[in-house]
Amino acid sequence: MTQTDSIAYDVVVIGAGPVGENVADRTRAAGLTTAIVESELVGGECSYWACMPSKALLRPVIARADARRLPGVGGAGREPLDAPAVLARRDAFTSHWKDDGQVRWVEGIGADLYRGQGRLAGPRTVEVTAPDGTRRTLTARHAVALCTGSGAALPDLPGLAEVRPWTSREATSAKSAPRRLIVVGGGVVAVEMATAWQALGSRVTLLVRGDDGLLARMEPFAGELVAEALTEAGVDIRTGTSVESVVRESGTVVAVTDRGDRVEADEILFATGRVPRTGDLGLETVGLEPGSWLHVDDSLRVEGHDWLYAVGDVNHRALLTHQGKYQARIAGAAIAARASGEPDLESGPWGAHAATADHDAVPQVVFTDPEAASVGLTLAEAERAGHRVRAVDVDLATVAGASLYGDGYKGRARMVVDLEDEIVRGVTFVGPGVGELIHSATVAVAGRVPVDRLWHAVPSYPTISEVWLRLLEAYRDN
Repeated sequence: MTQTDSIAYDVVVIGAGPVGENVADRTRAAGLTTAIVESELVGGECSYWACMPSKALLRPVIARADARRLPGVGGAGREPLDAPAVLARRDAFTSHWKDDGQVRWVEGIGADLYRGQGRLAGPRTVEVTAPDGTRRTLTARHAVALCTGSGAALPDLPGLAEVRPWTSREATSAKSAPRRLIVVGGGVVAVEMATAWQALGSRVTLLVRGDDGLLARMEPFAGELVAEALTEAGVDIRTGTSVESVVRESGTVVAVTDRGDRVEADEILFATGRVPRTGDLGLETVGLEPGSWLHVDDSLRVEGHDWLYAVGDVNHRALLTHQGKYQARIAGAAIAARASGEPDLESGPWGAHAATADHDAVPQVVFTDPEAASVGLTLAEAERAGHRVRAVDVDLATVAGASLYGDGYKGRARMVVDLEDEIVRGVTFVGPGVGELIHSATVAVAGRVPVDRLWHAVPSYPTISEVWLRLLEAYRDN
């Protein structure tokens, strides 16, 4: 290996996914020289193995489901989708796993891109090992931002590596639909990939550990409605089931459960959580534990390190791309303010340098059929937090816009209201097309909009958004 002289920047960002890109964008906009280091593809997990390819796979599934709800729309049966056409469109949305366009964007904002593995080598110092083994040292006058994201967690099962299991990456980038697919897990990745591959022709068995059902972090009715639809689509859902062992025999995957069931498939996807990508970042050189989640304050600065920031999944606050990008904007603004010598940051709740939404207003959409969307606290979370709250529920099918959206519409909405402050603490929608509703709820929760003011936010008729009136009426009348 060869070593070059060190190069100084104001800011060094490790990780060029959406989070790292947004940190770099904000620091460059503030006039700070910025280097960004990436060991894989510029654009990161979201662009190539998560958000974009998964939604490209799911969009045809949802479009066909919507068509089936309307008379006069032909070609909307339950036969498998045209898998080659769907996968080709997916490939286009990943730019065929080439990052030329993203590289041009980085160059366009004036940041310097370094290809290779970036590791801390002491305070404010990053060593980059390029693919050819060349090493280069970068120093940061003001900040280093760790934006390396998370990876799929795999269970500790003997011989698992020999089985060659799918993780979320393989599930979103596979070149063909397996005839049979086992999905292990009950969270977002599990239900979305079960939805997609069942529609593309796979026979899916969904194994869910525990008895909480699907989407356990949302309101209980979300998982129930999604499970009902998956079962109707042909997915075999088995709750309270753990995988005890798994082997591949002559190309066939055999999973044995704690109930003694033997489940066979062509592929097995483990969607059982995430781990931080911090194991090879040189954390030990600055007194931190390799492989750990990194604890930060609301400006995304790592506790005990006034120059080190951890943004996005690595801080374990909200493992969502849009939330990571939000944190990146906050972190970039905080880095710029501190670099300019501002004496006081706007660090109070909802200030310009405080990622308050991580605590109180995190939105999420699950792109199944029906869609599930939520923001803020569930009823159970609000009660555990000590808030005095009341939940009101509405059958979405009673809303005129939902009836027009599709015959036989099924859905439900819940609003959690703080009885002391008279504000909305959380909202959940489940039903076809509700993903586009959630931002209105996010504005209400993040803005702490008083319930009596929401009466003056008039939804257009006849849209599904009229559910807001039904929720307010339910709250008033109970």
